[in-house]
Amino acid sequence: MALKLDAKQAIVADVAKFAGKSVLVIAAEYRGLKVAQMTALRSKAREAGVHAQVVRNTLAKRAFENTEFACMSEVLVGPMILLFAPEDPGVAARLARDFMKQNEIFKVKALAMAGQLFEAQQLQTVADLPTRDQAIGILMSVMQAPIVKLVRTLAEPHAQMVRAFGAVRDQMQAA
Repeated sequence: MALKLDAKQAIVADVAKFAGKSVLVIAAEYRGLKVAQMTALRSKAREAGVHAQVVRNTLAKRAFENTEFACMSEVLVGPMILLFAPEDPGVAARLARDFMKQNEIFKVKALAMAGQLFEAQQLQTVADLPTRDQAIGILMSVMQAPIVKLVRTLAEPHAQMVRAFGAVRDQMQAA
């Protein structure tokens, strides 16, 4: 069914809006998936906070023109579903990776992040990125380690003295 110009402009504006808010976009080929499988993918994406949208390639290319995802225009060939990750790039990558394990027909073609186009093999690397909370926890432990080490170093002479007095006391009680 042919779309009218105003419908096409609305789709381009909608895709451009999601692209402007996203940190990662994954383009995947869905040819051969059944409707139930696509519905399952969309519901999992919705639960994870990832926007999944099937868009005509020409409209997607036009929507990506003034965004950091303009590099994706060369890979948008054939039936594609676009997964937009608004905050955490690992969430969309994990979603695509897990869905690929369940459905061999679903194939990630490329992903784009920070103006760079990555091949499908990089999906696992992005999926292994820590979540925001995990990254903050790692950062806090790294920042806390020098302070903890300093406190332990400053407290050690006093602790050694207490242990020495305790050993002398034990020797005197034993004698």
